[in-house]
Amino acid sequence: MNPVEFKDLPGLVGQETGVSDWLEITQERVNQFAEATGDHQWIHVDVERANREMGGPIAHGYLTLSLLPFLGSGLMPVKGVTRGINYGSDKVRFVNMVRVGKRVRLRQKLIGVDAKAGGVQIRMECTIEIEGEDKPACIAETLSLLYGA
Repeated sequence: MNPVEFKDLPGLVGQETGVSDWLEITQERVNQFAEATGDHQWIHVDVERANREMGGPIAHGYLTLSLLPFLGSGLMPVKGVTRGINYGSDKVRFVNMVRVGKRVRLRQKLIGVDAKAGGVQIRMECTIEIEGEDKPACIAETLSLLYGA
């Protein structure tokens, strides 16, 4: 998407703001997330057991969610913003497992813009899709605060 002006954000409500490139979920990334969070459940990190009992290891749901800033960077550049702050997430659902070796991408839609705290609060519908699968990995509504110049 081309850069949009800060003042024009309300007019974009209801529009898709972009689709990211695909990103492969590697076992190394899963292991690093396990180390960072202390979540070493075997379904994520014990490759041999996961292969034997469930067809392979899966990514942590919160790893999938944590990819939103990376996958979303550059999807909707806004001109005239001095800073942006993550304000939270609503209605996060992990609706499908992401198997190690699969590729994911973000499809993003602007669903709300409201004046707040001297700036605007934007609400995005974020869907993390899995390549080759009908059912997405994650659907979340995210909130950000943007401040104009």
